[in-house]
Amino acid sequence: MIKVPSFGSKLRKNIVEVPEIINSCSGIRVFGQLLKSFLFSTDVAIIRNTNANAIIAVYPFTPQPLISHALILAADKPIFCGVGGGITTGKRSVELALHAEFQGALGVVLNKPTPNELIERLKLKIDIPVTITIVSEKDDIKGRIAAGVDIFNVSGAGKTADIVKRIRDIDSDIAILATGGHIEEDIIKTIEAGANAISYTPPSTSELFKDIMLKYRSE
Repeated sequence: MIKVPSFGSKLRKNIVEVPEIINSCSGIRVFGQLLKSFLFSTDVAIIRNTNANAIIAVYPFTPQPLISHALILAADKPIFCGVGGGITTGKRSVELALHAEFQGALGVVLNKPTPNELIERLKLKIDIPVTITIVSEKDDIKGRIAAGVDIFNVSGAGKTADIVKRIRDIDSDIAILATGGHIEEDIIKTIEAGANAISYTPPSTSELFKDIMLKYRSE
């Protein structure tokens, strides 16, 4: 096998790397780009310093176009933006999704409470993938598929692999992005259950600073 050429930098060698095992999944091809690893973050500094294939930017506040614009502008790779679906829903979510698409987002992500009717409306309005978050095997998986959802974003903590398997039993072809955790065995289990891509939550900026500060203090 030919060795993969690799180029780095003295100034950018300290990056957030996703677990290598993620490369064993099939990936999700979006507009010709094969995406296997998604970094779950809205931290611009981390987004600019990671080897993940894409970014999933979802946050626990009302979605704001200014935030989406800033993240898309800062990212040097595909980004999937959160557009509500819970408290923020209906026409506002549609407008947020349209804005995200016009700004350059590669996909949009909806929260768990999203009604299927909103998925149908989004599919008529935007030309980028619609992703819905699934947190339980009891979620309306069949209804989501019937509404036209493109990607399932599975976030079920310790139940993630079981939920992935449940979805895969219902639809063998639907795209599935799932959280894999930080333990390699858990990531493998999720991929074997049927996940096409894995989302990885990076350490916080303060956690990343610990080793650097320890080094500074020892000098």
